[in-house]
Amino acid sequence: MRWVSLMNLRNPSREEPEINLTSLIDVVLLLLVFFMITTSFVRESRIGIRLPEARTVQPAEALEEPMVISVTAQGTYLVNGRVLLDNRPETLEAAIRMLAGENLGGKVTLSADAEATHQSVITAMDIAGKLGYGEINIATLKPENGED
Repeated sequence: MRWVSLMNLRNPSREEPEINLTSLIDVVLLLLVFFMITTSFVRESRIGIRLPEARTVQPAEALEEPMVISVTAQGTYLVNGRVLLDNRPETLEAAIRMLAGENLGGKVTLSADAEATHQSVITAMDIAGKLGYGEINIATLKPENGED
């Protein structure tokens, strides 16, 4: 029996387990960075845009003859269907003043060819705005094949 007494039969001492939080913290920080980068923030528009609203036309407005400025593909201006002598902004301004008389301001419709240059259209809009036209309507055509 002596042989049994020499053997160490008692349980070895147990160490307390350690929880390593380093990898857990790394994952949480990576998720935080990921969500911060992918979050979209609301950006306020710097230009105020007033969208058109549908409404019925008042009878008094229906009687007024609207001013229509047309821009051709070559950059030629037409005011209420009348061709101008040249394409200078001063000529366009004089033609609008002559046709409008004392009724400057109000509404104007701008109709431009699809091939017209952007500068020609913007020039017409600038002159109309300078003359007091506060409401500029852009004329468009609906596609013939029925697509929107």
